[in-house]
Amino acid sequence: MRAKLLPTLTFLLAAVSAAPTSTVNGTRFSIDGLTKYYAGTNAYWIGFLTNDADVNLVVDNVKRSGLNILRVWGFNDVNNNNPSGVYFQRLSSSGSTINTGANGLQRLDAVVKAAERTGVKLIIPFVNHWDDYGGFKAYVTAFGGSKETWFTNARAQEQYKKYIAAVVGRYVKSDAIFAWELANEPRCKGCNTDVIFKWASETSAYIRSLDPSHMITLGDEGFGLPGDSNYPYGYSEGVDFVKNLKIKNLDFGTFHMYPGSWGVPNTFGPGWIKAHATACKAAGKPCFFEEYGTPSNHCQIQGSWQKASRDLYMEGMAGDAFWQWGDRLSSGQSPNDGNTVYYGSADANCMTKDHVAAINALP
Repeated sequence: MRAKLLPTLTFLLAAVSAAPTSTVNGTRFSIDGLTKYYAGTNAYWIGFLTNDADVNLVVDNVKRSGLNILRVWGFNDVNNNNPSGVYFQRLSSSGSTINTGANGLQRLDAVVKAAERTGVKLIIPFVNHWDDYGGFKAYVTAFGGSKETWFTNARAQEQYKKYIAAVVGRYVKSDAIFAWELANEPRCKGCNTDVIFKWASETSAYIRSLDPSHMITLGDEGFGLPGDSNYPYGYSEGVDFVKNLKIKNLDFGTFHMYPGSWGVPNTFGPGWIKAHATACKAAGKPCFFEEYGTPSNHCQIQGSWQKASRDLYMEGMAGDAFWQWGDRLSSGQSPNDGNTVYYGSADANCMTKDHVAAINALP
C-alpha cells in the first residue's frame, strides 16, 4: 500500500511548491507573465478517463494546437450506494462521501499533472446545472427540493461547499489552475435574479477564503443583459449578466452560445459577443467566450464568431474556448455530441491553427 500511495503523494507535494500564474490585467488575461488574447477549448470528459496515457495524449495535443486553456468537469456526482466506474462524490441524506481514490479525484489528479507538465491552464467547475454527471439533480435526490431551490437548500449547499473545499484544497498551489468555476451553466428558471446573485456572492467569497490567489468565475451562459428582445437577452432563467459582473470575488465574466438550441440564427453571434464585451468593458473585467458550438460548418460559422471575439480584444473580450475538443483515445474516439471538432481534422486546423495565427497577429 505504501508503494501505491507514493505517486499521488509525490504529485501533491509537487503541487504545493507551485504558484498561480494566471491573472487578470484590466480587461485582459495574463498567463505566465504574458498579457494577450487566449484561445482554448472544452473537454468535459477528460477527468473520467482511466488511462493516464490517454489523458497525456489529449493535453499534449491541446498544447500542440496552440491552445492555452482547457475547461474540464471537476464534478461527477452519484447517489448510488455502490457506484461503479469513475465518480467523485456520492450524495446521500444519510451521509455523503467524497471519493479520493483511484476511481475518484485521483483521475482529476492525472489531468492537473498533465496540465502542469505542458503549461495548459484548467478551468474547473464544481457542479452542473444539467443532470449529466449528477448535477443539481443528484443533490436534489439526496436533500430534497428542486433545481430552483438548490441555491437556497441549506443541506445541499453545505455538502457543495465541502466538495469545493476538497477540490480546492487538493490543487490550491497548482500553477495549472486558470480559474475555479461555481457551476456549469447555472440557471434558476422563473426566479428573481437576486437568488443566483446572492448564491454566487456567498460561494465566490467562500472560495476566496480557501484560495486567495487563483481566479474565480461563475460559469453562466451570459443570459440577462440589455440590447435585444431575443430569449437569451432576457431574465427568465434567473440570470442577470450585468449585475453578476459586480460581484467582488468573480474575476471575469463568462458567456456561452448555441444558436441552434436557443432558437436564433447563427448570425445572432457577433451581436451577442459584442453585447457581452460592452458589459465587461464597463465593469472593468475580462469576458471569456467560454462555450460555443454548431453541428456543422465549423470553419465558416464558428470561425466568424472567433473573429468577432478577436476583433473586440482590448474592448472587453479576453479569450474564447470552443465546444468541444475531440481526440482518438486507446478506446476509440472521445465523446461526440454533434459539436465535436476532432484533432487532426480540417475543421480542427481552422478552429485552432488558423485562430491561433490570427491571435498572434493581434497588436
